[in-house]
Amino acid sequence: MTSAPAAPAPENRVSNPPTTPTAQPAPAPPASARRRPRTLLAMHADLAARLIDPATLDRLTTLADLDPALVVDDFTDPRAVEALRETEVIVSSWGCPPLDEDVLARAPALRAVIHAAGSVKHHITDACWRRGIQVTSAAWANALPVAEYTVAVILLANKELLRIREDYRARRGAYDWQAAYPHAGNYRRTVGVVGASRIGRRVLELLRPHDLRLLLHDPYVDPREARDLGARPVELDELCAASDVVSVHAPELPATRHLLDRRRLALMRDGATLVNTSRGSLLDQDALVAEVTTGRLNAVLDVTVPEVLPSDSPLYDLPNVLITPHIAGSLGGELHRMAGAAADELARYTAGLPFAHPVLAEEIDRSA
Repeated sequence: MTSAPAAPAPENRVSNPPTTPTAQPAPAPPASARRRPRTLLAMHADLAARLIDPATLDRLTTLADLDPALVVDDFTDPRAVEALRETEVIVSSWGCPPLDEDVLARAPALRAVIHAAGSVKHHITDACWRRGIQVTSAAWANALPVAEYTVAVILLANKELLRIREDYRARRGAYDWQAAYPHAGNYRRTVGVVGASRIGRRVLELLRPHDLRLLLHDPYVDPREARDLGARPVELDELCAASDVVSVHAPELPATRHLLDRRRLALMRDGATLVNTSRGSLLDQDALVAEVTTGRLNAVLDVTVPEVLPSDSPLYDLPNVLITPHIAGSLGGELHRMAGAAADELARYTAGLPFAHPVLAEEIDRSA
C-alpha cells in the first residue's frame, strides 16, 4: 500500500532501488583461478558466532585468508591495526566501526566491504567511495523475514486478532463472534503499502495470492510498474483514507520524517491498523499514541522512537497495540542466511566477478 507523477527530487524518493529477493550462489572458480584475499571480520565481538554457522565459516576460510578468532569492533585495537595493514576484504555486520579516512589510511590494501546485514550507512563513509572501495550488502536477505513478519501481522490485523483476543479473555465463554465482528477477515479488505522498497515489493508479492485490494504509494513507481506489482498506485492521503491496514516500508530520510503525521493518521478509517517495520521516525509517534489510546486505531510496531521505549510508555499495555523489539528482521537462525549471502559475494570476488548485490555511491542517499 492515474497518470504518472512528475519525478520528485531524489531526496524525496520513497523506494529503495529494486533488487532480486533471492540470489543464486556464485559458481566456485576452478582451483587455478582461486586466490585467497586477506579478509577481516568486523562486527560486534559476540555476533560472529551467532551470525556465521559452521558450514559458512568453513566456506569463508576456504575462500579467504581469514582468522575466525579475530573479530574486530574497534579499529584502534592493536590487533586490528596490525590486521588492517594487509586486509583486502572486510566482512562486516552490525557493530562494524566507521571506515573513515583514518582507518583507510591504515588499510592501504582494502578493496571491498561485504556487509552481512542490511544498511551500510553506519560504517561506509564518503572516504570509502573516494577510495573506490567495492561495497555489497545482504539487505535483500534481511528483507525476507521483515516481509514475512509484515504479511503475518497484516493478515492477523484484518482478522481483528488483538481485539478478539482481549474480548475472549474477558468473556471466557461462548459468544456470538460472527455477530460481534461482522467486518473481520481478509476477503476484499484493502491494504496500503507505503514504499516500494525491497521489503515493500516482497510484501506485495506475498499478499498477491490473497483476496485483497492492494494500494501502493511511491512517487518513484509509475502506474504500470505498480500494476505489475499487483497494486493500484495512489497518493498517500488516499491510501491512508482507503486502507484497512497501512504498512510502512519507506527508508529513513529527512524527507520521510513523520511521513505519517497527525493529519494523515486522522485520515485513517476507524478500526484500521498501522503497521511499521521500517523506522520509528516515519511516524509522528505522539500523534499515534493519541489515536491508539482512544481505541480508534490499532497499531503493530516493531520500531519506535526511541528504539527502546521508556518503561512507562502506554504502548506496552494498550490492548489494541502489538509492540515488538525490532525483531522483524533476521533473528536466530535467520542470521545464517545473511552470512551465506556474504560468502556468496566473497566467492564472486575471489573469482573476479562483480558483486550480485552491489551498493552504489549514487544510491546511498536515497536508500535505507
